[in-house]
Amino acid sequence: MSPNHRRRVLDVLVLCSAAMALTAGRAATSPSPPHFRAANILAVETVPGRSHWNFMSAVLRALTDRGHSVVAFTSYPSQQSPTSGHGNYTEVDTSAVLRRHAGERASRVLSDYSRLSYIVPSVVRWSREFCDAVYDMEQVRALMVNGTDTAARFDLLVTEPLGSECVAHLAAAVGLPMVYVVPTPMITYMQPSIVGHSANPAYVPHLLYGSAVRAFRHRLANTAVYAYGRLVRWYAELTSRRRPYDVGAPAKPSVVFVNSHHVTEPTMLLPPNVVHVGGIHLDRANGALPTNIQEFIENSPHGVIYFTFGSVVAMSSLPDHIQDTFKNVFRQIPQRVLWKFEGEMKDKPNNVMTGNWFPQRDVLLHPNVKLFISHGGISGVYEAVDAGVPVLGFPLYYDQPRNLQSLVDAGMAITMELLSITEQQFLHGIKELLHNKNYTKNALITAERFKDRPMTPQESVVYWTEYVLRHKGAHHLKSEALNLTWYQYMLLDVILVFVVSFLAIMYLIYKMFKYFYSLATNYLISVKIKQQ
Repeated sequence: MSPNHRRRVLDVLVLCSAAMALTAGRAATSPSPPHFRAANILAVETVPGRSHWNFMSAVLRALTDRGHSVVAFTSYPSQQSPTSGHGNYTEVDTSAVLRRHAGERASRVLSDYSRLSYIVPSVVRWSREFCDAVYDMEQVRALMVNGTDTAARFDLLVTEPLGSECVAHLAAAVGLPMVYVVPTPMITYMQPSIVGHSANPAYVPHLLYGSAVRAFRHRLANTAVYAYGRLVRWYAELTSRRRPYDVGAPAKPSVVFVNSHHVTEPTMLLPPNVVHVGGIHLDRANGALPTNIQEFIENSPHGVIYFTFGSVVAMSSLPDHIQDTFKNVFRQIPQRVLWKFEGEMKDKPNNVMTGNWFPQRDVLLHPNVKLFISHGGISGVYEAVDAGVPVLGFPLYYDQPRNLQSLVDAGMAITMELLSITEQQFLHGIKELLHNKNYTKNALITAERFKDRPMTPQESVVYWTEYVLRHKGAHHLKSEALNLTWYQYMLLDVILVFVVSFLAIMYLIYKMFKYFYSLATNYLISVKIKQQ
């Protein structure tokens, strides 16, 4: 590609961005303070997962609603502005180079994704493959080749880390301040690279450790997971094929927007540039459900159960004996069941409605929905918490065990093992959650805590993004730990000085003691000789 052609590609992107910025101030949904200036923001989503893009797009929507101009690289193009008519949003389709991850067979998810030894190196490998694909795009190469122009025409880069800092290469190459969006709770094995330090394994469970840390055995296992995750990620990066983004130090984020909240995230020490915006994807409910779903829910005198394992796992690929367990139990209960199921279901119970998709948020907010059966994806967890609906969880992989454990600790959920589930266990779990009102009571208490915030997640995104823009990258928010080597952070050099100093002092004391002991011995010998 010639330099002139690269320049034309870049000019098209930036002219769109600049034109949108002119309308941004007029289109802002709230009055702007005197110092407000619509910024040009470049967003690059390198992870082709629907839930990842849902979180990223919610962050971008808050910024475009505020009046900022956004150019977004995404594998889920909307074909229209997600900002209700604002002209300050442009998408670049990356679906041709990024394979979407959806509808995985349950056998693969349960056998591979649930293993720590598989998921961490795989996440690193996937991240680097996604980076390779995006960085090879003509539009991205144009941005990087004309780095000076890019830095002059864009004010900020928004991107997502998954398992590698390769996503920060673009920010380092063009000199833009960077914001990370993390669609899960804080990624424990990436945390030292993102904020400069790791959480304390004595009380903070690892993202991939699905249990509370209370007893000694928990601390021991959790510490082992911390160490193993760090080691495996380091080794996976070390043994990967060297790429241009491996040269030089990666850029560090000015602010990190994390899809977490105190009701689902264990309390931990974090620097001020980590902002919790859990539930930002929760739009206002439309209220009006499709007619067939509305009638199905409202004509159920005993309430409705909503059952889904999200978009990643194809429910129809579950082993037959597990599907039969679910169907046999549903036949025994008076409640109706909305079941997200791909394709036609054989021997479908009379009280079950299946569908490839349901308006999940509107369904959960309906007062006649009494129970949510879920795999524990963080988006669905927040929707259940916001609606105050008890949860029966079947955690499958990654952060889901810990997400559901947080709801168990809050007293609004029960978890079960999918592969070992029996009809008796499943039926007992449903009856316990439906008939024991403490679960509903605790779910409503958790919902109240979830909604009690000084500002909405959207307002937090807007404030801290504009803070970074106002303060030229807000580098003062970053932890100084990011500038330390691993041995400096562990104080090994300081400890070494203390140990060497202690040994030197002890050696001097030993030599002095030996010297004076020798003098005393010689003196006593000489006295004894004289006496003789």
